[in-house]
Amino acid sequence: MDLNQRWIIAEIGSVHDGSFGNAQRLIEAAADSGANCVKFQTHISDAETLADAPSPSYFSSESRMNYFERTSFSPSQWGILSETARSAGITFLSSPFSTEAVELLEDIGVSAYKVPSGEITNIPLLRRIAKTQKPVLLSSGMSTWDELTTAVSYFDSGRQVCVMQCTSIYPCPPELVGLNILEELRVRYPGNTLGFSDHTLGFAAGVAAATLGATVIEKHFTFSRLMYGSDAKNSMEPADFKKFSAALVEAWTISKNPVNKDFLAATMLADMKKIFQKSIVSKVSLPTGTVLNISHLAFKKPGDGIAPDCLETLVGRRLRYSIEANHKFSWNDFE
Repeated sequence: MDLNQRWIIAEIGSVHDGSFGNAQRLIEAAADSGANCVKFQTHISDAETLADAPSPSYFSSESRMNYFERTSFSPSQWGILSETARSAGITFLSSPFSTEAVELLEDIGVSAYKVPSGEITNIPLLRRIAKTQKPVLLSSGMSTWDELTTAVSYFDSGRQVCVMQCTSIYPCPPELVGLNILEELRVRYPGNTLGFSDHTLGFAAGVAAATLGATVIEKHFTFSRLMYGSDAKNSMEPADFKKFSAALVEAWTISKNPVNKDFLAATMLADMKKIFQKSIVSKVSLPTGTVLNISHLAFKKPGDGIAPDCLETLVGRRLRYSIEANHKFSWNDFE
């Protein structure tokens, strides 16, 4: 995974709800919807959670332990999912939630790692990921600046690192998106890629982040927001994700193509200027020798004569010959 490229990540997470078939179809649907990367979550329940660990407020239908056990895949199934992504022409990622999960993902040959925001202080996990020497995406969702800076420090300057603004609220309201933090990330961690993990329900935050310099955009993805699970109701369905992807590509195209306003006006818009702007013309017929004043003048299309902004230069000039009303002035008309 080359972080010098632009990435649209469909965050599948665990929305497959333990169905291996759904997981494969979600990869294919994400590819069809404009994503160039899919991301799962690799949970090994015994390695990451106690049996009595509480569930988040937005999902309390079953215990975390039961949910992770029920929705997990075998190492061979993870390998098949990685191959499914390759066959669909997109990159496969999965966030590890334990060092054991890193070992599993190393065995299937992932090309990069996404560190979930809840693991940003998990130093053994960061050290194990750093040891792989692979590109890293760091989610800042629930971290303080000190925690995030410490996490970044585990990855050497030669490594590709993407630091991602994220607010770990599901769904995230517009007033808490915090896109101002992107500039702070740029200043604090120079040379690293900027990313945005979008937990809003709409399009605006991700597109705005793209225009502000985020080149990695992640959005939760699902077949239907009616599916069971912790993420489905806060995810984007394929039809909308396809529009979202197209909007991101358009935003990046706009951002990477600065326009020289004077050059544009003088070249591509020159014909438009002639059609829509105006020229100075005579309001009435005028005899030879008339010294022009403002009462003699009108301003009418097309704009291929003397422009109205030359008015002060024109007033006071003497006519070389007589002219009719609606004569479009040229500089040759004057002594």
